Amino acid sequence: MTLHLRPLGQSDLQITPVGIGTAPIGSTATWRISWGPQDEQAAIRAIHAALDSGVNWIDTAPFYGWGRAEELIGRAIRGRRERVLLFTKCGTLPDGQGGWIECLTRDSIYRDVENSLRRLGTAYLDILYLHDPDPQTPIEESWQAVQTLIQAGRVRYAGLSNHPNDLVARAQAIAPVAVVQHQYNLLHRDVEADILPYAQQHGIGFLAWSPLASGFLADDFDLDALAADDFRRRHPYAQPEAFARLTRLRQALQALAASQGKTLVELALAWLCAQPGVTGTMVGIRSPREAAAMVDGPAWQLTDAEHAAIELAIAHWEG
Repeated sequence: MTLHLRPLGQSDLQITPVGIGTAPIGSTATWRISWGPQDEQAAIRAIHAALDSGVNWIDTAPFYGWGRAEELIGRAIRGRRERVLLFTKCGTLPDGQGGWIECLTRDSIYRDVENSLRRLGTAYLDILYLHDPDPQTPIEESWQAVQTLIQAGRVRYAGLSNHPNDLVARAQAIAPVAVVQHQYNLLHRDVEADILPYAQQHGIGFLAWSPLASGFLADDFDLDALAADDFRRRHPYAQPEAFARLTRLRQALQALAASQGKTLVELALAWLCAQPGVTGTMVGIRSPREAAAMVDGPAWQLTDAEHAAIELAIAHWEG
């Protein structure tokens, strides 16, 4: 399977339509967004399998297990750094009570980046995102700090994660925004109203996170089998009425995919990667099997009839 490269905004980076998402492998029992137990060796093998299949970028953050994901990536890419683009974030810090705060002051950004470089075992980052908005720090201050890191060679390009358009515009007034990333999948389409059109209009790359809706759109998803502390047990989709409706939607989409010899994962990724303005999506993987499952979806060119069938199923889910 050949994964064709796509230009990432107005940068000189060329990326595959799917990348490696790493929130699940960062999971720990003490991290509030726990994905259940994670085997470190399986996580490293998953990263190797994805890279060997042609995937050329990894998305991560210090937030994911408070550094655990970055440490695992550093171990996995040792001797392979030239084969992979590394995207990480800054600004989300533990609050000392099991939660987190946003702090995008200059000094906080510098500390985050130095710690990320150390954990990842690299001298530079290909993309640095401001993770979530910090209401206490003007974005102009944060964005200027990132430009200093770019000038110093510690960062190649910069992006914004989960930031509304007005903050993107304020950052752009100082220096280019290469890429934005937001949640986007078959069940969560808010970005279609304003974020995605803005990115298209301004030539900004767009990466979608949670393309499989935190696993609720995975073929083998089993709510009852999740660990007791798995955050998805508390997810709105897991509530009885919503989950009953979601189960019916899953069945409809799986039937559509099966009619073409495909899987639900492949359908979800094919649909997402075909959306106008979407450059790519990161898929959270925890095993070589999951790594293999993510690479075939983007190659499926959905027909107009298939798109219409998906939209009809989604309309029933929504209303």
